[in-house]
Amino acid sequence: MSYLNQKTVNSPLKFSGISLHSGKFTNITINPAEPNTGILFKRVDLKENNIVVPNFAHVSNTSLNTTIENNYGVKVSTIEHLMGALFGLGIDNALIEIDNEEVPILDGSAKLYVEKIILSGFKTSEVPIKIIKILKKIEFKDKDRFIYIEPTTLNLNINFELRYNNKIIGNQKNTVKVYEDNLEDIFNSRTFCLFEDIEMIKKNGLVKGGSLENAIVVKNEKILNEEGLRNDKEFVNHKILDCIGDLFTSGYRIIGNVVCSQGGHYMTNQLLRKVFKNKENFSIIEIKQKNLPHTLINKSLLKSIA
Repeated sequence: MSYLNQKTVNSPLKFSGISLHSGKFTNITINPAEPNTGILFKRVDLKENNIVVPNFAHVSNTSLNTTIENNYGVKVSTIEHLMGALFGLGIDNALIEIDNEEVPILDGSAKLYVEKIILSGFKTSEVPIKIIKILKKIEFKDKDRFIYIEPTTLNLNINFELRYNNKIIGNQKNTVKVYEDNLEDIFNSRTFCLFEDIEMIKKNGLVKGGSLENAIVVKNEKILNEEGLRNDKEFVNHKILDCIGDLFTSGYRIIGNVVCSQGGHYMTNQLLRKVFKNKENFSIIEIKQKNLPHTLINKSLLKSIA
């Protein structure tokens, strides 16, 4: 069976833990779903109007997380790490049941999601995948920050630049080919913050569930987490994870070249809104078997499953 066919998880997968911003304990279950379902969130703590679609047009908040909301005001927040895991693993369809408003932060990365999904395996259908192919260069700017996406051949490339005055974080850059590179460092990279920003963030009612168990905290020239960093570019790699997760709110895998400097959830969302505002900017293609070379298959992932 072709790896260019739509995939879902092999069996229901359960996760539980504290949510980063609300501080509430949340349970989620990633369930298999039929082809062409896409990714859906279902608030099982609510009896009606409880389906929330993770689409860029439904994003209602981008302050330190990505929050989606349906027409009835039902929300699911901090979806980016889970969405990044699903995108990176090539999961096209899943029904995610959640009993609270915010996805659990787990260890602050996508690592635990990825490990359990790979261990469980995948269910591949007979239905071909669909991809979004970018046809024109589209850019969004915010002062000295920018993000753009432009046409490329057969991959999704993300070139991300991070700039901080802090000496530990500093200026970091990394480029990944999402469908070809080993994404382990991306999946394993945790969210982070500066120690001096924590009080202000808490005053805004956020990070009630934050701790050194689920975030890297940098104070002056020191990392407060005893274990240190998981990889040399963990800060920018986490931003790339966020970017991948936010790009999945397009609904499909994407073929394009993304370049971003000092971006985040807001920038990526605004870029997607700009792309899909004009149908001349993109095309949606159904990939028949043998239509596309192996570049759309993450070779390193396949090796890890074998």
